[in-house]
Amino acid sequence: MKALRIALITLVSLMVAPVFAQNTETPRIDKREARQQQRIAQGVKSGELTAKETANLEKREAKIEADKQAAKADGVVTRQERAKLTHEENVASHKIAEKKHNNRRVTP
Repeated sequence: MKALRIALITLVSLMVAPVFAQNTETPRIDKREARQQQRIAQGVKSGELTAKETANLEKREAKIEADKQAAKADGVVTRQERAKLTHEENVASHKIAEKKHNNRRVTP
């Protein structure tokens, strides 16, 4: 009887624990940040991005990273925080495309 009670308590604990687990993972945002960094690097390499444009884009990416760390600081990234980060990533993505295709080039 005692063993059955312990087994039931353990089983219930295992089922309930994930509900209280804190979610600070941001895999989609992390992957997107990496892709956007690659796009910036490619733009620098090809000469499509000037030094000023690159600095501006890197500053924007750094702000997104800081916002992500702030969202994680309390131990959980809420739906609203994820939406804000996604919006910031969308804006950054558009700016990368805009800067890469504005006909300003670095001359070798």
